[in-house]
Amino acid sequence: MNYAPLLEPIYQFLHCRTPQAWIDEARKPENLTLLLTDHLVCELKAAQTAVWLIRKYVADKPSGEAIRAWLKPYEDFIFREDGDSDFINAHKNLTKSIIVRNELPWADDLVEKMVLLIKEELHHFYQVWEIMQSRGLVYQKITSSRYAKSLLREVTTHEPDTLIDKLICGAYIEARSCERFASLAPYLDSELETFYISLLRSEARHYQDYLTLAAQISPKDIAPRVQMIGETEGRLISEPDNELRFHSGLPAF
Repeated sequence: MNYAPLLEPIYQFLHCRTPQAWIDEARKPENLTLLLTDHLVCELKAAQTAVWLIRKYVADKPSGEAIRAWLKPYEDFIFREDGDSDFINAHKNLTKSIIVRNELPWADDLVEKMVLLIKEELHHFYQVWEIMQSRGLVYQKITSSRYAKSLLREVTTHEPDTLIDKLICGAYIEARSCERFASLAPYLDSELETFYISLLRSEARHYQDYLTLAAQISPKDIAPRVQMIGETEGRLISEPDNELRFHSGLPAF
């Protein structure tokens, strides 16, 4: 299948492509456990971001608590290292019966897009965990990369700009994930190549959904903020990085 039409908007949106040096390091067999572990955590963090947006901006308190509970089995596994992996089917039972507490014109759109994103990211989590189990790879905690934390430093501290900037950051994170899956896939074994290619369509849609929401909510043109946050994102990808992670920069080790 030709994925060029899907990827071309991603390439235009991002300020740089993944450096070949990162691909060369990431494709090494000895780095597979690290890469899949970080990918697992990234899927949960993406779901956490979407849950936070719903709870912070649109859901009433009972709905917010209910949606927060969706993540508990995954968080217990990742952050508290509870060995029970019975959580893996939890994403199949999620329902989007969320009561919106306000009449903001974009509230329903945010809920619809974020609930779909949560369900897909948790499903991807499940898929990565299945691959790790099938290969006998044991989950162990790793440190977070600098990427998301550094990107979020660009977020303005007053509303509605805080929300808009967070959505733009979300768009860049999803777009980079899509680009990185496509960049790395041809260098991996057939199972992982097929898996990463299968993620492209949803990741591309997530980036578009975040950007669409940002433009919908903002009272002014978001282009300057998109440009500024994009420049930061490009620097994080192209500048030297002291550790390998799924969104890390140029290997400096």
